[in-house]
Amino acid sequence: MKTLAGTGGLIRLILRRDRIVLPLWIVLLCAISISYVQTYGDLFPTPESRLKYASNAGFITLYGELSGTSLGEFVTWRLGFVPVMIGLISLLTVIRHTRVEEETGRRELLGASVVGRHAQLAAALLATFGANLVLGVLLAFGMHSQDLPTAGSIALGIEFAGTGWMFAAVGAVAAQLTASAGTARGIAISVLGAAYVLRAAGDTSAHADGPLAWLAWLSPIAWAQRIHPYGANRWWLAILVLAATVVLVAVALYLSVRRDVGAGLLPARLGPAEGRLGSPLALAWRLHRGLLAAWTVGFALLGLLFGGVAKGVGDMMRDDASVREVFQRLGGAAGLIDSYFAGVMTIVGLIASAYAVQATLRLRTEEASGRAEPVLATATSRLRWAGSHLAFSLLGPALALLAAGVAEGIAYGLAIGDVGGQLPRLIGASLAQLPAVWVLAAIAIALFGLFPRLSPVAWAGPAICLLIGLVSGGVQLDDWVRGISPFSHLPQLPGGSTSAGPLIALLAIAAVLGAAGLAGLRRRDMPVG
Repeated sequence: MKTLAGTGGLIRLILRRDRIVLPLWIVLLCAISISYVQTYGDLFPTPESRLKYASNAGFITLYGELSGTSLGEFVTWRLGFVPVMIGLISLLTVIRHTRVEEETGRRELLGASVVGRHAQLAAALLATFGANLVLGVLLAFGMHSQDLPTAGSIALGIEFAGTGWMFAAVGAVAAQLTASAGTARGIAISVLGAAYVLRAAGDTSAHADGPLAWLAWLSPIAWAQRIHPYGANRWWLAILVLAATVVLVAVALYLSVRRDVGAGLLPARLGPAEGRLGSPLALAWRLHRGLLAAWTVGFALLGLLFGGVAKGVGDMMRDDASVREVFQRLGGAAGLIDSYFAGVMTIVGLIASAYAVQATLRLRTEEASGRAEPVLATATSRLRWAGSHLAFSLLGPALALLAAGVAEGIAYGLAIGDVGGQLPRLIGASLAQLPAVWVLAAIAIALFGLFPRLSPVAWAGPAICLLIGLVSGGVQLDDWVRGISPFSHLPQLPGGSTSAGPLIALLAIAAVLGAAGLAGLRRRDMPVG
């Protein structure tokens, strides 16, 4: 078909561009998942201990319901957040190789050669589908090598790969709706977040015999998880996931022919007929305000979710000595309920670091798109222009973390009747994540200022910290490996002791990296394509 001409060449180009990132996340996610078999098999050797650990509203909210007490079912349940990560990586990959290519003008250059109308979209989808398939196959072989049943291992591979396929297709649809890659990412991530919340709400309600259990069936994440590998092995749900993927791909192809190259189906909002932006900061506010509002609301909802289930987690840990011992090993904080909140705060901080990196990389987007040149052609200096955006990458996460801490404090305080006592503790614990967040933001600043073409590598910072956190949750890592993550140097709050030394060191590292990036920005050429 002429509309698919050149697809093979574009796939090779995508694989060449992602030759490091693509194998890295596949191998790491497989290794983490396979390592859980022995780790959690040793921690919970009996069905009774597994059931006690998993029969809690807090864990059901985070990971879903435990389908059975066999080792394979328990490990699959404990890996319940990994499909969400796979879905996120998949949709971002598709948007990067479709909408970003159009936004930067590279798609138009490729279109001048022998490349069909649908070739770019097809290449992005096929490359992402292939990566997820490789992940699923490696995971199935790896789980089977741990003496787990063959059928269940295949079902687990299908669950993970199918989730990636489905949200890759979601990213493809989002890429057709808007001319902005940032907005496309926002739409697709919002769909992923809504799917996770529906799954969490439905499973939590079902555990309490509530009336909202049906909500989980509205979530494609729940469809994949309810395949129940190593248990029922519901293959018909795998077919449902595949059918949904096919429908979404068809929708994306249909929408792509109804728009112009470089444009989106949703019309861009027009500005006022007359108006004036008096400063670079006012322009940055116009560009960042939507992102800031979305992240702040999202963090508040996340705080309500974590705070709302905290009482149930605390009750379970107090009632069972074996579970209490495991939590103290995994969480590292002295208090039982504080151990849960310390782990939650790390998750919230990691998410905040992703926001910080995204806001920082807006500088690179403005430069690459040519929109920075008219601003810098005025009396505005480079540092003043950069500082207007960095105000949001540094203070925006602080506002989002504050919203999460307030929501957690109110939700948990109302549950135990102590809002006044819990609110300041949880706000402080949430804001204590800021030094590590700022270190990752400073890495993005340094890359943008010194090596602008490598700016997207800044996303490796949150990814590496997340992987270290996942692995250290069940495996005892060497101190130097854990020390790579700035979050490992933060105090375990609430409940843990606080030392100013590590916080000052992290702030100093952030200041040095940020200063180096700004110094590089002053001296290098602009724009760098």
